[in-house]
Amino acid sequence: MAQVQYFGTGRRKHSVARVRLVPGSGKITMNGKPAEEYIPYENLRAVMMQPFDVTETNGSYDVLVNVNGGGFSGQAGATRHGIARALLTVDPDFRGVLKRAGLLTRDPRMKERKKPGLKKARKASQFSKR
Repeated sequence: MAQVQYFGTGRRKHSVARVRLVPGSGKITMNGKPAEEYIPYENLRAVMMQPFDVTETNGSYDVLVNVNGGGFSGQAGATRHGIARALLTVDPDFRGVLKRAGLLTRDPRMKERKKPGLKKARKASQFSKR
C-alpha cells in the first residue's frame, strides 16, 4: 500500500519551496537536513510552524522540503506558504482558517531593481554644486 502524501509549493522573495506532507510525528527535513540544523534561528522555525498551529495539526505530519534561492528568512517564508497550501489538499475545510491568518497569500514584496546612474535602487551619489 502506498503512503499518502500531500504536496504544496510556496514562494517568498527569491525562494521556492517544494513541500511534501506525510502523516507522521512532526519532524521537518529541509534539503536532507533537520530544520534545526538547516535554519539556525528559532523565530524563523516558529514562522514555518504557523500553518500547523492555526489548523491545530501540530505533530501529525512529517514535512519534507526541497527549498532553493534566497536566504534563511525567504526560505522559511516559502516553506510556511508551501505547508499552508499542502494542508489545503489534506482538508479543504482548513481554507477559511488559513486565509484569515493570511497564510495562503504569497508575500509580494521583492527587492527593487537597481536603476541606471544610481548606486543602488534609490541611493544616488552625493550631489556636488560645483
